[in-house]
This record gives sequence, C-alpha cells and structure tokens, in this order.
Amino acid sequence: MSGESAPSLTFTSASPSDTKRLGERLSRHLQPGDVVLLQGDLGAGKTCLAQGIGRGLRVKEPVKSSSFVLVNEYNGRLHVHHADLFRLTDPQQVFELALEENAADGLLLVEWPEVAPRELPPEHLLVRFEIVDARTRRITMAARGARYKDVLNALNAPTPEKTHGRA
Repeated sequence: MSGESAPSLTFTSASPSDTKRLGERLSRHLQPGDVVLLQGDLGAGKTCLAQGIGRGLRVKEPVKSSSFVLVNEYNGRLHVHHADLFRLTDPQQVFELALEENAADGLLLVEWPEVAPRELPPEHLLVRFEIVDARTRRITMAARGARYKDVLNALNAPTPEKTHGRA
C-alpha cells in the first residue's frame, strides 16, 4: 500500500445497491489466489462491496461485517476468506492469522488493511472508499501488480450496461 502511483479506476456509487452491483461486476474477474483490500471509514461501503462480491460468486449465506469475528469464510464459485482487521492493534496479530497462506485456494477480502500493510501481500487490488455525502461514495480501485491491472482492464471494458448509459 505504498504511496506510488498505480493504475486505477474510480466509480461513483449513489446507493448501497450500486455498491453491491459494483461488487458483483468485480466478482466476475476474480480468481483463486486474488487479494482485495477494502479501505475506508466506518459506514463507507466496504461490507456492501463484499456482499456484492459474495452475491456474484454465488455465496449462499449472507456476507456480514467481520468486525466481531476476525475471519469469516464463505463458499461459492470461489472460497472466500473475509477478514476485518479493525479491532487488531498489533501487526503480529495479523501475521498470526496467516491470511495469505489460508487464502491461497480462494479469494482474500481484507477490511482495514492499513492496520498491518506489511503483513499483507504486496500484489493486490486496493479499493478505497470515500464518503461524498449521506448516500454517495467515490470508490477507487488501484492495481498493485500485473494481475490486478488485468482486473481493472476487464472492469473498464465495454459492457451492455455501459453502452446503454449505466455504469
């Protein structure tokens, strides 16, 4: 999560439903071993995006905020490891979770990655959420590594929705 510039895409979400739809779109381009880091203030939409990813991956159970359980796991098209680092205070605690090793077989979603950036894979898709107003969010996805540049290129490719004026 260094400060250097990385290829990115920015989306505007006007509602939680928009954010979930963006998560669904993103899920189409995810594969085993992928790492998606979700960064933003409380209530910014991190869990909404995770719910959309879950829906797109055909996860049957509800995807919930992981705040009280450090890692939730879900089965769908990919095995999803959904971690929330908000309550952790020591990077060593993140190391002990062995997130990267445990998620090699599926998708790793991490909320609050800024708690321990050195304990997370250097190649990832960083999704930053900015609260614009009560409902609107600016969501920026930045690619860290060639794999995630491919994901951004796929997300930016023309789709039927884009050709009919919807994002």
